Amino acid sequence: MTGKRYQFAAAAILIVGFASAIWIYLTAAPSIDDPLGLENSRQYIHALELYGGKANVLAVKLNQWFDSLWHGTRLAYTVACAAVLLAGAFMFAAFASED
Repeated sequence: MTGKRYQFAAAAILIVGFASAIWIYLTAAPSIDDPLGLENSRQYIHALELYGGKANVLAVKLNQWFDSLWHGTRLAYTVACAAVLLAGAFMFAAFASED
């Protein structure tokens, strides 16, 4: 691929990615992470720490955060960031191929 094709691909990725992110953001249902608040209660965190230590608490929090990236309005932000990163990689390839 030539540099112009990489630039065209980067622009297309940005346009499609941002359009998809806007559509996801506008149509996303409000997320209800934990309606009863049990995942952040002191009793739940104490039980996690009792069974697996502080590393278990950290792992569960990290897993909850990662799972939240794929639902609701956060998915729109994830898609937009992925589009920017992928378009940036194509722009880097465009500049590298022009040499």
